[in-house]
Amino acid sequence: MAMIRQVREIVWMNLQSIPQRLAASLVIVVGIGGVVGVLVAMLSMSAGLDRTLTATGRDDRVVVIRGGSNSEISSFLDRASSTLVRQDPALARGSDGLPLASGELVVITEVPRKGQRSGANVSLRGVEPTGFALRPEITLLEGRRFRPGLRELMVGRGARAQFDGLEVGRTLRFRGSSWTIVGVFEAGDAHDSELWADAESVQSAFQRNGYSSVLLQLANPDAFEALKARLTGDPQLNVDVQREQEYFGAQSAGLTRQIGFLTGIVAAIMAVGALFGALNTMYSAVSARTVEIGTLRALGFGRLPVIASVMAESMVLSMLGGGIGSLVAYGLFNGYSVSTLGGGFTQVAFNFAVTPGLLLQGLSWALAIGFIGGLLPAVRAARLPVTAALRSN
Repeated sequence: MAMIRQVREIVWMNLQSIPQRLAASLVIVVGIGGVVGVLVAMLSMSAGLDRTLTATGRDDRVVVIRGGSNSEISSFLDRASSTLVRQDPALARGSDGLPLASGELVVITEVPRKGQRSGANVSLRGVEPTGFALRPEITLLEGRRFRPGLRELMVGRGARAQFDGLEVGRTLRFRGSSWTIVGVFEAGDAHDSELWADAESVQSAFQRNGYSSVLLQLANPDAFEALKARLTGDPQLNVDVQREQEYFGAQSAGLTRQIGFLTGIVAAIMAVGALFGALNTMYSAVSARTVEIGTLRALGFGRLPVIASVMAESMVLSMLGGGIGSLVAYGLFNGYSVSTLGGGFTQVAFNFAVTPGLLLQGLSWALAIGFIGGLLPAVRAARLPVTAALRSN
């Protein structure tokens, strides 16, 4: 009990004296705050992209693309293959008794960014009428749906926010013909970055006689493995079959790993700088308190309370810096809208996501830096000879 009382009293006394070393203490706070702010901000980009893509789709929907293709952009299925895929008995059926399946053609087109003359690659998705029934999450925000057979477009909410000239009523030029924007939709996922049009109109304009993929609705999600086995084992087909969520999640995997790797390097470099700042500050604090520490030891305080007091100061300052860095990152970047090149070489619009997990990760980095930065000075303070400490100025 005496040891606990000593630790409590010396720690409280040391924390109360922090304002007397304000300038030096701010070195730790600002340094660690910068590390945590950059770390959380960069990881929130990865988290936002991953959230957008993995939010796309449901377990009872299946994407079928050509075998060996990495994405819809590089895939092509002829009409015969599309017809065979739609005949699988595992598919749900609509009110008209027909299978719930949508052949879709995804091509790359170019749209200028806001405030820039240069264009960026954007996905144009040709969708069959069944495509809307397959996606009940689609919400029409403005205007109307495109009409089959006409060169009309619907634009995703994310695409309209990131690119220029995508307002309802505007006209875009693709492949020598004019396309009129008639509506704006929101899906809450990767489709928000796309332009949508009638599949046959896109086939005609881009001279394609097939589809990039076929989207299927399962009557029972548990039937996926059986459906996959039948389609991939059919000698008339050369296809890859994935659940929709798995397909879109795979599109973000490579970029997410790259962002995580670069973030780790940047954060590690900054952390080393913050660590040296913490070491220098805590050594200075110990040097300034030499007489005080010697007096406490002469009064009967043990080495453990001295170590605890120095470590407590370092950890509190680190936690403060980590908290400030996390709050700044949250305030500046959470929900910030950007677009980046996705797995299909087209722009994907998404929002930065500063999640609770990222905030905890940032605080963990702060505490680790504070612990390492305070440990050596704390040990040095505890090992100071009492007589030498009392004689120092």
